[in-house]
Amino acid sequence: MALFSEKAAARQLKEESGKVHQGDLEGLLERQKAIEEKVRNSGRLRRFSTDVGLMFSLIRDYWRGRYRAIPWKSIAAIAGALIYVMNPLDLIPDLILGFGFLDDAGVVALCLKLVESDLHRYAAWKETVAEPAAQDQNGIAQ
Repeated sequence: MALFSEKAAARQLKEESGKVHQGDLEGLLERQKAIEEKVRNSGRLRRFSTDVGLMFSLIRDYWRGRYRAIPWKSIAAIAGALIYVMNPLDLIPDLILGFGFLDDAGVVALCLKLVESDLHRYAAWKETVAEPAAQDQNGIAQ
């Protein structure tokens, strides 16, 4: 029997994302550094470092109104997963060595699976927005 199943991850993600309101995004963005540090310093979460960075970038662009081509359900799932990671007393407390981040990794992995296409679209959009900024006034790449 698995210590933390996909079903348990789905239940936790649904619970957390159901609590997320648009006003919660600002507080989440204020805690970005702490969450990213926790992800980098955890063996089970470390592999999600790049994805977590992209998730925060998406939330920031959504919050600022720069990118809205994503359903609220996906934003709430991403925010819920990141909030879950920040909670040290979640389903499996982070203090339990070897197992403490197992549930966090499961929730993040499930979230990524659910919003994968939205994240790909956002990454493509982000590249097109960054591309014109990399050109000078004559349209020549710098």
